[in-house]
Amino acid sequence: MYDMAYFKKNDCAFVCAACGKAVEKLGYSSRNHCDACLCSLHVDNRPGDRENVCGGIMRPVSAIKNSKGYVIIFRCERCGEIKRNKAADDDNTPLIIELTARPVKEK
Repeated sequence: MYDMAYFKKNDCAFVCAACGKAVEKLGYSSRNHCDACLCSLHVDNRPGDRENVCGGIMRPVSAIKNSKGYVIIFRCERCGEIKRNKAADDDNTPLIIELTARPVKEK
């Protein structure tokens, strides 16, 4: 995961590029993925910086549960990069649980 010193709060509402849902701001941290389909866009190098030019759809491919909750593992459809992000309180929990049955090897 990233050093939190590099975290830039960027909590904006958006329309999901994968499913078209209007996604509301998270309110307590930065929203980076759709709460329904869990997809994201590959726009950050470090959380919230919006400096990555790839722009591909980050699809959830797996999830793990740790002591703080669930972590979703994403793979970019365009460049193949794998990233992780903490699940939000209002995320699609049944889908996250389903993803825990799909282990993925990270580089």
